[in-house]
Amino acid sequence: MSIGALDAMSAYGRVAGIGGTNSKTDPIKSGGSAGGFGAMVEDMVTGTADQLRTAEKASAQQVAGKGDLIDVVTAIGAAETALDTMVAVRDRVVNAYSDIMRMQI
Repeated sequence: MSIGALDAMSAYGRVAGIGGTNSKTDPIKSGGSAGGFGAMVEDMVTGTADQLRTAEKASAQQVAGKGDLIDVVTAIGAAETALDTMVAVRDRVVNAYSDIMRMQI
């Protein structure tokens, strides 16, 4: 039994906390519709922005002498991972779009 691309994307979204198991954000339960994928991407972008804001807030608290350095490093690491993931997804979507546009009808 092999795992499909939508199964992998759904599982990754649940593990990373960027997707849910409801039919709005789960592409499997929404029939793989564009709305399910769009909701997943929207959740990913929102989550990445939240991670970046958290890292910025932790850095500002550290500069003000109110924060812990370990919290800052952890927040920056989480934000970097979220941003790297978002960039990788964007690159894959752009490559897929380019491949589709090159297809002959």
